[in-house]
Amino acid sequence: MSITAKKPRPKKCRVESCRASFVPKASFQTWCSPDCGVVIARAKQEKQRKSFAQRERREIKVRKEKLKKRGDHMREAQQAFNAYIRARDQIAGHLCISSGKPLDWSGNAVDAGHYRSVGSAPHLRFDERNCHAQSKQDNRFLSGNAVDYRIGLTARIGLEAVEALEADQSVRKYTIDDLKAIKAEYRAKTRELKKGHAA
Repeated sequence: MSITAKKPRPKKCRVESCRASFVPKASFQTWCSPDCGVVIARAKQEKQRKSFAQRERREIKVRKEKLKKRGDHMREAQQAFNAYIRARDQIAGHLCISSGKPLDWSGNAVDAGHYRSVGSAPHLRFDERNCHAQSKQDNRFLSGNAVDYRIGLTARIGLEAVEALEADQSVRKYTIDDLKAIKAEYRAKTRELKKGHAA
């Protein structure tokens, strides 16, 4: 008794622009013609190239992270915190904390200005009460415009809170893990703030 081989069933070509029906010569064949076979081979190569590039980018990111010093983590945490302060005050429609003038949000003219400077009070660098949107003019060229800053700050958070900031001499040491957590926290808070504002 002879066993007859099963005839292969027709398939549709896997190439999106083709999708022609064909009878495969082998079970693994998913293309109808040599041209479509080339298209599939190229797509597979491109997928492998992208996968390799993504893996390489991840590895570079991990290596860069390992090379970072404490100062790099401090800078990144400060940038994330400052971005949150600017977003918070822009969404609230606040004026410049020291001059009381409208802030120019169109360019790069707004700083996150600290009442007690990072140099003289590093323990307050991530205290939201101590940092507010301020024109670059006041922050950089008028050395923070401290007298007017205090007036604006008192109006915004109250005299008791201002005096508490002025009296705060506590020592805070930030570890690398602390700084990473601060960066993550303020990036998340900024995203949440912008998402809530856009809704």
